[in-house]
Amino acid sequence: MAAADFRDRLLQGLGGTWPEGCPLNVRVRETQQHEGYTLVSVYYDAEPSDAVPANLLIPTGVSAAKPAPAIAVWHQHNGQWQLGKSEPSGQAGNPMHHTGVALAKQGYVVVCPDALCFGERRDPTKKLDGGNYERFEFLRYVVAGKCLAWKHILDMRRAIDFLVSRPEVNAEKIGCYGHSMGSTHTWMVGPWEPRLKCLVGNCCLPTYKAIHREHMLHCFPNFVPGIFQYGDTPDIAALIAPRPLHLNLGETDGGSPIDEARRGIEVIANAYSSMHAEKNFSSFIETGVGHVLSDEMWKRALACFDRHLK
Repeated sequence: MAAADFRDRLLQGLGGTWPEGCPLNVRVRETQQHEGYTLVSVYYDAEPSDAVPANLLIPTGVSAAKPAPAIAVWHQHNGQWQLGKSEPSGQAGNPMHHTGVALAKQGYVVVCPDALCFGERRDPTKKLDGGNYERFEFLRYVVAGKCLAWKHILDMRRAIDFLVSRPEVNAEKIGCYGHSMGSTHTWMVGPWEPRLKCLVGNCCLPTYKAIHREHMLHCFPNFVPGIFQYGDTPDIAALIAPRPLHLNLGETDGGSPIDEARRGIEVIANAYSSMHAEKNFSSFIETGVGHVLSDEMWKRALACFDRHLK
């Protein structure tokens, strides 16, 4: 199937076009000074009456008079619904994944939003906990003719709207990064957000074929109704071409069976080659490594951002 036709099928499966953006209605909640950066806690509206809590990290020395490139960091899942944005922004969780802080210290303005069902966006009624609320939201969107990935993409596009609105940000140099579910978010939003000039995903390229073969219960954002008859997850990532994309994978990561992931990498590479953009796609599979952000993986992520955004 031609890429344009697959893109149309994908949009249909997701739930159709996204609504016109409402005013961001940004509200600053708190400002904290840290070594090397300032953390600003904010709300902005994804949709009317749907506020997204997010942390904005502004490197020391960056200002409206001296703007910097920016990176949106999508947090992981890991069954830790209580964490959300607090992990990449360095407030909780595994220091391995304090990537928003690490990027801010490299001179990037960073936004870390909560995805729906995580952090401060858990069940407001407190009737459902963790995965039960996530399942509730997934099913709620399905019966409305959409899916949870549709909502996540809408919210991520609003995060880019927020970055573009910031005077400290060079709006022509915006990227995104994510680990695990955050990697899924990276290649899910990429085809629909041309303002992202460099995308990096770490440890998540599960194909539907592998998910079905291994009987895997994967994150809800991976699943787009009706799409498997037309293509698989690497075909979604391939729609990012020709913009720069880098993917890290662990050879022993059970969440992305490596035989299928390798074939997926070939699909994406072929899409870039067809556009004579081979230099804009790179991948790294680390031998003997599982579902982690290793030093080498992070080194390659940073190199990609520095090459395309600085």
